[in-house]
Amino acid sequence: MDRRNFIGLTASGVLLSQIGLIGKDKQFPSDSLDNIDNINSKNKYLKSEREIINPNPLKKGSVIAITAPASPTNLWEIHNGVSFFQKMGCKIVSGKSVNERQYKYKYFSASDEERASEFMNYIKDKSVDCILCARGGYGSMRILPELDFEIIRQNPKIIIGFSDITILINSILKMSALATFHGAIGSTYFQQFSIEITKSLLFANKKFIPIKISFPTLQTIASGVAEGTLVGGNLTMIISTLGTPYEIDTKGKILLIEEVQEEPYKIDKMLSHLWLAGKLQDAAGIVFGYMDNIDAKRNFFPDYSFTIREVIESRIKPLKIPAILGLPFGHYDNKLILPIGAKAELDASNKTLTLLEPGTKIITD
Repeated sequence: MDRRNFIGLTASGVLLSQIGLIGKDKQFPSDSLDNIDNINSKNKYLKSEREIINPNPLKKGSVIAITAPASPTNLWEIHNGVSFFQKMGCKIVSGKSVNERQYKYKYFSASDEERASEFMNYIKDKSVDCILCARGGYGSMRILPELDFEIIRQNPKIIIGFSDITILINSILKMSALATFHGAIGSTYFQQFSIEITKSLLFANKKFIPIKISFPTLQTIASGVAEGTLVGGNLTMIISTLGTPYEIDTKGKILLIEEVQEEPYKIDKMLSHLWLAGKLQDAAGIVFGYMDNIDAKRNFFPDYSFTIREVIESRIKPLKIPAILGLPFGHYDNKLILPIGAKAELDASNKTLTLLEPGTKIITD
């Protein structure tokens, strides 16, 4: 689903319980960003080099909390995600940001304070095992200064999302050293290709067998083999971290990059920005998601633009690091869930990505 396509569907009769919120009913603009210096000072001792911790896996009876830390949604839009986890034996709760549309906040589900408070309430709630972000859109970056990353680390649980949520899950990885998950939101329809991988990553297993992912759309950009932890997601949101306390760390990592409905020159601009910042050069390997119309020639006065494929190849091939294109994650219907902060091996020559760790704890009892 396009993160810019803010839809407004009426709520269905899906029955979801609520957990209360603490937050002021405040009109945009919010004053949360006015306190960024104080909040960043509070979290300045957090070290990204701390050992990454993994949350407990899900099991029958686990509680999935659905919240909207960015744009608004409704009960009907999230029914696919609700249905999947209910079939897996999980219980569903949802917050005010999902259940009560506040039109005065326009493209936000609620005020910055309310969205941050709801998220942190679910973090601190011992009965909640997983936080599933309802949708992307825009707004996750505005709540980052309101989050307490040490409390998030002390209460590790599965946190899932993509698109605009990219900045949230990568910031949590960096600031809390907690593994997170890229690839699903409340509206995700889980298809067979992704269901088995989702089960292997999110649900309890006594033994994890590395998952080798291959797909017909995969193509080699630059050959070679690389190993490292997974980071990244949506390109626009990765760029948004640069120059902030939440700046993405790509050194020795396998960088995931996906985007949707962007013009080739904008892809070029963002990749060039990452290159100028040294983020592409630092990566051990790069994995691009599947992109529609990658070979389409588009108008760009006074002639045509480069294609998206040409842009990617021109920026990535000279780096001479392993890179592939076309992995089905991000804005793709049959999307994969990928563990951010877990080790993986990229074999660009053979067009495979192998997940070496699940991103959740291995339960041996």
